[in-house]
Amino acid sequence: MLNFSKSVQVKKQIHPYIEWPGAKKGKKGPGEKGKGAGKGPGRMNGHHQENGMENVMLFEVVRLGKSAMQSVVDDWIESYKHDRDVALLDLINFFIQCSGCKGVVTGEMFRNMQNSEIIRKMTEEFDEDSGDYPLTMAGPQWKKFKSSFCEFIGVLVRQCQYSIIYDEYMMDTVISLLTGLSDSQVRAFRHTSTLAAMKLMTALVNVALNLSINMDNTQRQYEAERNKMIGKRANDRLELLLQKRKELQENQDEIENMMNAIFKGVFVHRYRDAIAEIRAICIEEIGVWMKMYSDAFLNDSYLKYVGWTMHDKQGEVRLKCLTALQGLYYNRELNAKLELFTSRFKDRIVSMTLDKEYDVAVQAIKLLTLVLHSSDEVLTAEDCESVYHLVYSAHRPVAVAAGEFLFKKLFSHRDPEDDSMPKRRGRQSVNANLIKTAVFFFLESELHEHAAYLVDSMWDCAAEILKDWECMISLLLDEPLPGEEALTDRQETALIEIMLCTIRQAAECHPPVGRGTGKRVLTAKEKKTQLDDRTRMTEIFAIALPALLAKYSVDAEKVTNLLQLPQFFDLEIYTTGRLEKHLDSLLRQIREIVEKHTDTDVLEACSKTYHALCNEEFTIFNRVDIARSQLLDEQVDKFNRLLEDFLQEGEDPDEDDAYQVLSTLKRITAFHNAHDLSKWDLFTSNYKLLNTGIENGDMPEQIVIHALQCTHYVILWSLAKVSEGTSKKEDMLTLRKQMRAFCLMCQRYLTSVNTAVKEQAFTILCDLLLIFSHQIISGGREALEPLVYTPEASLQSELLNFILDHVFIDQDEDSNSTDGQQDDEASKIEALHKRRNLLAAYCKLIIYNVVEMNTGADIFKQYMRYYNDYGDIIKETMSKTRQIDKIQCAKTLILSLQQLFNEMLSDLGPSFDRSSSAFCGIKELARRFSLTFGLDQLKTREAIAMLHKDGIEFAFKEPNPQGEGHPPLNLAFLDILSEFSSKLMRQDKRTVHTYLERFMTFQMALQREDCWLPLISYRNSLQAGGDDDTMSVVSGISSRGSSVRSKKAKPATGKRKLPEEESSSSSDIWMSREQSMQTPVMMPSPHLTSTIMREPKRLRPEESYMGVYTMTPDQQQQHAHPQTPQPQHHQTPIDYNTQVTWMLAQRQQQEEVARQQQERAMNYAKLRSNLQHAIRRGTGLMEDDEEPIVEDVMMSSEGRIEDLNEGMDFDTMDIDLPPSKNRRERSELKPDFFDPASIMDESVLGVPMF
Repeated sequence: MLNFSKSVQVKKQIHPYIEWPGAKKGKKGPGEKGKGAGKGPGRMNGHHQENGMENVMLFEVVRLGKSAMQSVVDDWIESYKHDRDVALLDLINFFIQCSGCKGVVTGEMFRNMQNSEIIRKMTEEFDEDSGDYPLTMAGPQWKKFKSSFCEFIGVLVRQCQYSIIYDEYMMDTVISLLTGLSDSQVRAFRHTSTLAAMKLMTALVNVALNLSINMDNTQRQYEAERNKMIGKRANDRLELLLQKRKELQENQDEIENMMNAIFKGVFVHRYRDAIAEIRAICIEEIGVWMKMYSDAFLNDSYLKYVGWTMHDKQGEVRLKCLTALQGLYYNRELNAKLELFTSRFKDRIVSMTLDKEYDVAVQAIKLLTLVLHSSDEVLTAEDCESVYHLVYSAHRPVAVAAGEFLFKKLFSHRDPEDDSMPKRRGRQSVNANLIKTAVFFFLESELHEHAAYLVDSMWDCAAEILKDWECMISLLLDEPLPGEEALTDRQETALIEIMLCTIRQAAECHPPVGRGTGKRVLTAKEKKTQLDDRTRMTEIFAIALPALLAKYSVDAEKVTNLLQLPQFFDLEIYTTGRLEKHLDSLLRQIREIVEKHTDTDVLEACSKTYHALCNEEFTIFNRVDIARSQLLDEQVDKFNRLLEDFLQEGEDPDEDDAYQVLSTLKRITAFHNAHDLSKWDLFTSNYKLLNTGIENGDMPEQIVIHALQCTHYVILWSLAKVSEGTSKKEDMLTLRKQMRAFCLMCQRYLTSVNTAVKEQAFTILCDLLLIFSHQIISGGREALEPLVYTPEASLQSELLNFILDHVFIDQDEDSNSTDGQQDDEASKIEALHKRRNLLAAYCKLIIYNVVEMNTGADIFKQYMRYYNDYGDIIKETMSKTRQIDKIQCAKTLILSLQQLFNEMLSDLGPSFDRSSSAFCGIKELARRFSLTFGLDQLKTREAIAMLHKDGIEFAFKEPNPQGEGHPPLNLAFLDILSEFSSKLMRQDKRTVHTYLERFMTFQMALQREDCWLPLISYRNSLQAGGDDDTMSVVSGISSRGSSVRSKKAKPATGKRKLPEEESSSSSDIWMSREQSMQTPVMMPSPHLTSTIMREPKRLRPEESYMGVYTMTPDQQQQHAHPQTPQPQHHQTPIDYNTQVTWMLAQRQQQEEVARQQQERAMNYAKLRSNLQHAIRRGTGLMEDDEEPIVEDVMMSSEGRIEDLNEGMDFDTMDIDLPPSKNRRERSELKPDFFDPASIMDESVLGVPMF
C-alpha cells in the first residue's frame, strides 16, 4: 500500500448537491432497487475485511501496469455480479487510493454517511504536506500510472457498455463520487477525479457513437422491411426491430443523461480550474469528443470553450487548444461546421503565432497551415504576411513551421497540365517558376543577407525545389524563352545568394549560425544524402562555375558569392570525372577577377578559393599551387616596382601611381591573410612605406591602413614558423627585431591626424601586445621567451588616451567615422560597433595583465555614463580582473571613484552641494560597484578592507587651507565610501573604524555641522549593522555611543573578546603598513569610551561625573582597558581636565545655537542633546542613556531589494506551490487576456460567442 503519513485534519469545501447511494437522508439511491440492497451490516463488515486486500490489489495492479487490463476489469465485473455493493466499494476506494489518500471508505460509511461527510472524512485522512500524489509522482514505478489509470476506466466502460452501465446504480455512484471529488479543494482529489471523469466521458461518447450507429442500422433495416410488399413483409421481424430501436433509444437517453451529468458537473467547472494541468485535461478531452462524435459535439456550444481557453495564461493549456483544433481541421469533411468558429477566433489563432511559448507558436502555425489547406479564402493577405516573416525566426521549429506554411501557400499550386507533360530540365522545368517565386519572396521581404535562414526554413518541405541547381544555372545563363520575362540584375543577385545557401546547407547539413544549438550527429541516411549531394553539386558547378564567373566578372557582389562555391566541392571529382580542363578554366577566371577587382570582399573570396583548392591531399594541388605562385609573383614584383617609383616622387605623388600602389597592396594583403608569403620579404617594403608616411605626413589613408595590415600578417606568419620549432635562431632574432620595430611604428601612427589610420594602428598594436605578452611562453613554449614584449609606460598611456578620446564620446561627436551621415541609423550602429571593438581590444590587455590594472580606473569610471553602449564590456572586465587579483581590482575601483571626485572638485569647487547631480552620480556608481562584489563577504573580505583603507586615506589627504576647524577638502568622499560599508564583515567594520580614528582629531568627533555629515554618516555605517551588516544609518552620537546600544540589545558575556582583540587579527596585516605615517590621531576621550569594553558590575550609581573627573587620564585608561596595550600615538594627548573644560564650553555653545536655530530639523536637535547628556553624565551612566533619534539616509527597502537583485545576477520569479518536486506553474507574459484574480477573462465569458 501507499505509505502516507497522517496529516493535520483539513476541512474542505464539499459539493452540496450530490447524494450518494445508500445515504441515510433524503431520497433512496437508485441502487436500492437492485440486488444487494438488503445486505446487513454484519455481511458488509465481513466482506470489507476481505475487500481491503482486493482494493489494494486493484490499485497495485493498475499502478504496476503489468497485467492485461481486460482481465483485471473482467474480474471486477464478476465481483460486481456477485455482490455489487462490495465491488462498488472496491471501485470507490480505488479512486481514493489513486488520489494519494490513505483513507479507506468502509461499508458502514458507505451505507450511513452523506456524500459530503465521506469526502470530508477522506480529506482529513489526506496527507497534503508533500504535495505529491500518483499523477504527479516521479520515478519508474509511477511512469505509466496515468496511462494505466486511463486505460482501466476506458476498458471498464467498454466491458460494461451492454448491461451494467444501465443498471442505474454503478454509473450513478461513480459519477456522483467523481463529481464530488472534482469539487474538492484538495488538489490531488480534484486532479485525479477530473481526469477520471473526462476519460469516463470519452468512453461514454464512444458508447453513444456505437449506439447511434446501431440505431441507424436498425432504422435502415426497419425501413427496408416495412417497404417490402405485404406478402413478403415479416411482421415478427418488424416488431423485433421496433423493440430493438426502442431499447437502443432508451440506452442512448441514459447515456446522454450520464454525459450531461459529467459535462455540467465536472467539465463546466474544471475547465476554469486554478490548476493548469486540470484545465489542459478538460480541453484535450473535449477535442477528442468533437473529433470522435462530431454530429453531437462539433457545434458552437462546445467549440466556444476551446475558443475561450485559447486566451489561457498558461502555455500548456493554449497548446492543448491548438492540438485539439488541429484534429478537427485535418478532416476536411468537418470544415463546414467550423466556419463560424474560424471567423470568430481566426484573429486569435493568428496572434498566437507570436506566442511567448515557442511550442504554442509552432502549433498555431501548423493549425493555420491546416486552415489554409482546407480553404484559401479564409486567411487574408495580412494574416499570411504575419506568418511569412517567421521563416526568419531564430527558433528553428517556428521557422520550419512557417516554411511549411509558405510552401503550402506559394509553392504547392501546380497546373494539372504540368503533371501530365513529360519532365523538362532547365528553365523549362516545373521548378523554374517556383524558384522565381522564392526569389521574389526573398526580395519583397527586404531581409537581405538572411537567405540562409529562408533556405533552412524551407529545406524540409521544399528540398526538391531548392536542390534543382540545373534549373538555377539555366535561369542565370540561358536566354529567356519567347514571351518569358528575363530576370533583373537584382533578381539575379538574389538567386545567386539563394543558390549559395542551398549548396552550403546540402554540404554542411546543419542550420545557419544563430539557429540551433550546434552540429548534430547525422544518421546513416543523412550522411549518404550529404555525400550524394556533394558529388552532384561538384559535377554540376565544376562545369558551370567558370561560365558564371565569366558572365558576372564585373559584378563584385555576384562574384563574391560565386567564388565561395568551391569551398563545398568534393575536389576528388575533378580527377575522377576528368574535369581538369574545367579546373584550368576556373583558375583563369579567378586570376582575371583578381587583376580586375580591388574590392576587399572579392579579393578575400579569391584568396579563400585558392586556399580551398590548394589541398595537398588531392592530385590537383600542384596545378593550383603553380597558378597561385605565378599570380603572387606578378603581384609582388609589380608592388615593389610601383612602390619604388612612388617613393621617389617625394611629397607630391601622382594620384594614378597612388591608386596602382593601393590596388596591388590590397591584393597582396588579401592573399597574405590565408597564404604564407614569407619568401617575398614584404616586411622591408611595407616598413619603408610606413616610415615614409610618418616622415612626410601625406601618405594616403588607405595605403597606410593596408600596409599596417599586411605587415601585421608578416609578423604573424613569422611567429607561426618560429612556433613550429623548425626555424633557426636567426629567424627568432629577426622576428623579435621586426616585431619591436613594427610596434614602435604603430605607436607613432597613434598620433596620426586620420581617425581610420589611428584605429587600425590601435587595433593591431593591441593584438600584437596580447600575442607577444608573457602568455606566449605558456603551454611548454619556453623557447619563445625572447619574443616576450612588455609595453612601456608611455605606450600604455597613449593606448589609454586613445580609448578616452575615441571611444567614450557622444554619438554626435563621432563625425569622422560616420562620414557625415550621423542621421543614418545604420552608420551610427556601425560606428558604435567599431568603438565597442576598440574598447574590447584594450580591456583584453587589462584582463591578461599586459597593461597595469590600475589603468582600468579610467574605463570603470565610465560605467554609468556609457552603460547602454559599453556596460556589458566594462562589467565583464571588472569580473575578470576580480578573478585575477581581488585586492588590486578593489584598489582600481576606488581609484576610479577618486578620479571622478577630483574632476567634480575641479568643476564645482570645494564648496559643492552634495545633492548635485555630479555627486549623486558618483554615489550611484559606487553603489553599482558595491553590488558587483556579490553576497559572499568572506571571499571579498580583504579586497573590501583595502578599498576602505584607500578611501579613508584619500578623504583626509588634502587638509583644508582655512584651518583645522574646517573639514578636509575630500571629506565628502566618505559619503561615497559608505556605499561599501555593507560589504564589510562585522569584525572588519570595527577594524576600519579604528583605522578611521587615526586620521581624526578630537575636535572632529564633536563637529555636527552639515559639512561634517559625511564623516558622521561613514562612522555610523561602520557601527550600524553589528547585528545586521546590510543596513547603515546616520546617528548624531559618537561611534562608541552606538556600541552602547549594541550592549543594551545584547549584553556582553564573560567569554566575549574585547573589541581591540577581535579586530587586531584582521587589522594587523593591512594597518601595519601605515604605522610610520604622520597622520592626525583621535585623542583619548574617556567620557566617550563604550561601556561594552568593561564589565557592567564594576559600574556603581555613586560614580558620578565628578568622580570621573578626579581620575587621571592614565588611571581611567587603565580602568577602561585593564589588559589592552595603549596605542603609540604620534601626537601628545592634552590634559584630561582641559578636555572636560573644553567640552563643557562646547556644550554651552551648542545650547546657544540650538536656541537661535529652532527651525533646525528635530533629528539634529535630538542628536546634539544626546551628545550633551553623554558629556554631562560621564562614562559610567552612558549605558542608561535613551536611544538616540537617528535619521535614516539609506535608500528605501524596496530600492534595496532591487539593488540586491541586481547584484545577485539572477532573474526573480513568482513561485506557485508545486504539485510535485519536478513541476511548477509557469508565469505568462501576456496578462492582458486575464484578470489576475481569475483564470478566465470575465468579459469573454459574459458575452455570447455567436
